[in-house]
Amino acid sequence: MTASPIQILTIEEFLKLPYIEDSPAWEYIDGVAIQKPMPKTRHSLLQKRLLVEIDAHSEVHTALPELRCTFAGRSVVPDVAVIAWERIQVNSMGEPEDNFTASPDWAIEILSPEQKANRVIDNLLHCMKYGCQLGWMIDPDDYSVLIFAPQQDPKVCRGSCQLQVLEQIHLNVTAEQVFAWLKIKK
Repeated sequence: MTASPIQILTIEEFLKLPYIEDSPAWEYIDGVAIQKPMPKTRHSLLQKRLLVEIDAHSEVHTALPELRCTFAGRSVVPDVAVIAWERIQVNSMGEPEDNFTASPDWAIEILSPEQKANRVIDNLLHCMKYGCQLGWMIDPDDYSVLIFAPQQDPKVCRGSCQLQVLEQIHLNVTAEQVFAWLKIKK
């Protein structure tokens, strides 16, 4: 078996590819186009609940699903990108520009079983390096949340550990509460 060579692209070439907005999304990391895995049910439930909870607890920020963020030589698509309303560029019609060219204020990734944790962590660290104020990697199999914040060591939260959120988001939630969102009541 021979390995097929990896095609190295510029970010401009990547952004012109016709399939990068297909589902699941494609990301651009170190010159290579990489497709994210297709979300499964637990991933989708956590993502949906995070969007609702964050939006319900902040008037300053909005939570957006699968928003392409292209900045500092990468194009990443966090599962949830939380962005201050004032940072969203608008056009002459008062509508948001389609391309977001900065790091989100808070990047949330939900680890899928077929995803490589180090690749997800690498994207979160890239976001942190270029202005992101908070990063979460949620691991549904481990019932843990790995939290990244500027000038702080990463922290693994489980159980009743209070999860760090952005200052202007008035959401008090523990790791245990996040994973309780997966319980389906019939």
